[in-house]
Amino acid sequence: MVSTPSDTLVTVFGGSGFIGRQIVRSLAKRGYRIRVACRRPDLAGHVLPFGAPGQIALVQANLRYPASVAAACEGAHAVINATGTDVSSGAQSFDAVVVFGSEAVAKAAKQVKAQLLVMVSGMGASAESTSKASQAKAKAEAATQRAFPGAMIVRPSVVFGPDDRFFNRMAGMARIAPVLPVIGPETKVQPVFVGDVSEAVAVLVDRDVADGKTYELGGPATGTLKDMFQYVVDVTRRKRVLVPLPHSAAKLLGLLIGWLPGAPINADQIELLRTDNVVSAAAKAEGRDLAGLGITPRSYSTIVPTYLYRFRKEGQFTVPN
Repeated sequence: MVSTPSDTLVTVFGGSGFIGRQIVRSLAKRGYRIRVACRRPDLAGHVLPFGAPGQIALVQANLRYPASVAAACEGAHAVINATGTDVSSGAQSFDAVVVFGSEAVAKAAKQVKAQLLVMVSGMGASAESTSKASQAKAKAEAATQRAFPGAMIVRPSVVFGPDDRFFNRMAGMARIAPVLPVIGPETKVQPVFVGDVSEAVAVLVDRDVADGKTYELGGPATGTLKDMFQYVVDVTRRKRVLVPLPHSAAKLLGLLIGWLPGAPINADQIELLRTDNVVSAAAKAEGRDLAGLGITPRSYSTIVPTYLYRFRKEGQFTVPN
């Protein structure tokens, strides 16, 4: 249901993506007018039914062209940056999309006098990380807050949902491989539901306070990557052998297959798995988490089975062992 219509305009960059479209949904339920800015608006029609007729508009914007970014921000009270890329390649490099793009959004939001800016980053963002993606996110966060003082950063842990690239990717591997290599088996993650991430962003817009804080979002359960693989094997009812893979061997594997189209993992993503991906004690104590935003996080154990059943041998009709 859509709440009372509002004249408040929110521009969402990356609003047709995995996290972005859920942010659009959450904002639409609150009655905001939404402008979805993306490179290919002709391919983003799937977000229009999230709101009432005319509530959501699609506009073309390319992060590499600041003029198009500024035009997309014109008249917006709040700007959300939910853009990103998992793979750095050609024109879609980490520097171009994550760093330059985020700074362009922040500068444009400041230029049009937007009151709020929220950037969706990642839990592992760090200038000291060995991962280029994490370094780029850290640079983007710093550039965003320099260009737009008061900008809020949202750092989710591993995000899951029906079309995620975490549990679905594991399940795809479990469907075809009798032996599953587990990279970073002891690395801890705190999977967070994409719907909870979108609600957190919407709450920050509702609050209408540019507090400049960094929010860390994680679900109610924490586990190792080995735990996650075992969970997927159990849910998909596959008998598979899990083999922990040393980091050196994993990195070599990433270098060998990372260049392939649709590769399950690359060398830089393997670097991400060196460090835990969980909400810090400081964020919890300071209310910079889902609980602090008044959101009760949903567990992956209650949601993931509703979409991983298709990886079972007979799908939803598979007889329990």
